[in-house]
This record gives sequence, structure tokens and C-alpha cells, in this order.
Amino acid sequence: MKEQLYAKIFKWASILLLVTSVVLLLVSFPKFNGPGEDGAVALLLNWAYIMLGLALVSVLLVGLVITAFNSPKSLIKILLVAVGVAIVVGVAYLLAPGQQPIAYNGPAVSPKDLALTETVINLAYILGGAAVLSIIVAEVAGIFRGKKA
Repeated sequence: MKEQLYAKIFKWASILLLVTSVVLLLVSFPKFNGPGEDGAVALLLNWAYIMLGLALVSVLLVGLVITAFNSPKSLIKILLVAVGVAIVVGVAYLLAPGQQPIAYNGPAVSPKDLALTETVINLAYILGGAAVLSIIVAEVAGIFRGKKA
């Protein structure tokens, strides 16, 4: 019975979000080639941020609640992964100097914004390197196990 209730709630919430998205798109669409273009873009970007936030929060909360009911011991593993992610992001932030770029002639950008941008770039480098390293390690381990490709 609970599953049917959850399915109905999910269905109606999805329909509500979809209808809201379509209405916002239709309202802002005529403004894209006119004087209110910035407002239309801002409206759609803010809605996209809200949708992304809702998706992240719902996945995290639902995932944590389901995990807590199914296997409370696995919450410790989730906490350890969260701490690991926080450490990696912290290292990427500490590696970001936040200095003005050389030969940049545009408007001044705050050091905080530069540091956050460089943090994201550093995270891309770290995660890309980790992906390549994991592929290499998996292939080498497969060779030693006698696994055929």
C-alpha cells in the first residue's frame, strides 16, 4: 500500500515540475530576441538551479533514508565517502591560488571567484587523473589474474 502511495506522490510531483518547466519556458520564450532577454535567461537559469537542487536533495535524502532503514551500518561507509570527497575538494581548493590571470584585460574578478573556478578546474584534473589511473590499475590487475580482454 505504501509503495502505491509513493508512486502516486512521485507521479504527481513529476507532472507538477514538468508543467511548471513548460510554463516557464513558454513565458520566457518570446523575450529571447527582445529587450527582456536577460530576464528570461535569468529566469530559466534560476529554475534550472532549483531543479538541480531538488534532484540532489531528493536523491541524497531518499538514499540516506532508504539506506538507514535497510542497512544502518552502511551509513558509516557513506560518511567515510563524504569525508573523502570533502578532503579531495579541500585539497583542490588549497591548490587554487586565486590570482588574476596574466594578460587579462577584462573587468576585475574577485579572488574568491577565481579560487572557486580554479578549484573546479583542479577537481577536473584530479578526477580525470584518478579515472586514468584506475583504468591502468584495472588492466594491469587483469593481466596478472589471467583475465583475457
